[in-house]
Amino acid sequence: MRTHIKKATLYSSSSRSPTSAPRSSARPPDPTEGSEQASKPSSPKTPGRLALIGKFNARQNLLLCLAAGAIAALLLVAVKISSTSSPRRITQHDIDAAVLHTLKTKSLPSRAAGAYEAIRPSVVRVRGLELEADGDDEIEKSVGTGVVVVDKGIILTNLHVVAGARLVRVIFADGLQSDAAVISVHPEQDLAVLQAKIIPDDLSAATLNSTRDLAVGDEVIAVGFPFGIGPSVSAGVVSGLGREYLTPEGKRLLTNLIQFDAAANPGNSGGPLVTADGEVVGIVTAILNPTEQRVFIGIGFAVTMESAAAAVGLPPF
Repeated sequence: MRTHIKKATLYSSSSRSPTSAPRSSARPPDPTEGSEQASKPSSPKTPGRLALIGKFNARQNLLLCLAAGAIAALLLVAVKISSTSSPRRITQHDIDAAVLHTLKTKSLPSRAAGAYEAIRPSVVRVRGLELEADGDDEIEKSVGTGVVVVDKGIILTNLHVVAGARLVRVIFADGLQSDAAVISVHPEQDLAVLQAKIIPDDLSAATLNSTRDLAVGDEVIAVGFPFGIGPSVSAGVVSGLGREYLTPEGKRLLTNLIQFDAAANPGNSGGPLVTADGEVVGIVTAILNPTEQRVFIGIGFAVTMESAAAAVGLPPF
């Protein structure tokens, strides 16, 4: 008669004897379970396959999460771009409003101030000197103004400022003083050309312009040393063009002059008449006063820059 223990050895996959089998104490298998065990995969393979399936599922979940995050980010960017309005186009009304606001809230320099700053480095004081009998002391005989027209120290002034002077001395804008030689005179326009013997290192010449585009009513300034005070600035407008003036002595008729109403007095003679752009269009020459007081009553005259440039020998405009 067969026992169940002997049948167990017929279905065991191990070659070891029953005494060495690790499951010797296990319940004897039922004879009806043998065929089911033969058709099923061995139990050690099941955990490995489950692990692979778990890893695959985890990887799929990670990819899905990443894809969902990327889609969400793209949606946020699209929403932001669509909600951001394009910059508004600036119109002429906007520009006008900004300029008006600036004019109301900011203190802008006057046109006269800008013109003066442009011409100031080129304006010089001109002194006509005499020597006392002993030759030691200098006496100021006349004072006027000049303007540097060439940066090598060539200066334009009025002839009557330096006429009869034994010595001419100029004082530049930086305070440097230098003796000057009269290199040419032009009585028909009351002009004299000076050459300074010493000049500043950074001497700048004035910007000259013709009167071709000058019109009655244009703003001008006169810069000089009235009564020796200065440099002083006075502002006005062009009162007329092509004027004539007879000198008080009746010796000379000056023609083709600029008439202006910017205040000018003795000492302004030879100084520049300057436009609002800082360009010299004339040399202040005379004032009209029917009295003997020789003070300004509203009418001044300047030689045009065309005539002054010709006196210096500069190219015509």
